[in-house]
Amino acid sequence: MGRLKTAKQMERHLKGISNHYRIEILLLIANNKDITLVGIVEGLKANKKTIGEHTRRLYQAGLINKKYHGNYVQHNLSPYGKKFVAFLKSLRNLN
Repeated sequence: MGRLKTAKQMERHLKGISNHYRIEILLLIANNKDITLVGIVEGLKANKKTIGEHTRRLYQAGLINKKYHGNYVQHNLSPYGKKFVAFLKSLRNLN
């Protein structure tokens, strides 16, 4: 079994999802592998700078990965991002 995460490490992940745009971005990435920033902006109908900042924070929190291809950046969920998406989906289904 791996090492347990410290409270500080868990806080970093939780702060990473503490915004409705970030939650929407995680859910969108979960359904659209390798989505670009433009794809996220179009999918959420939001401002490019706003979404850029939120994807940066998700990346810093270790919840998404970025893959650079020329002028484009593809976004995917990290292993922790996948766990958080499963958690978010379970919350969504509670009565």
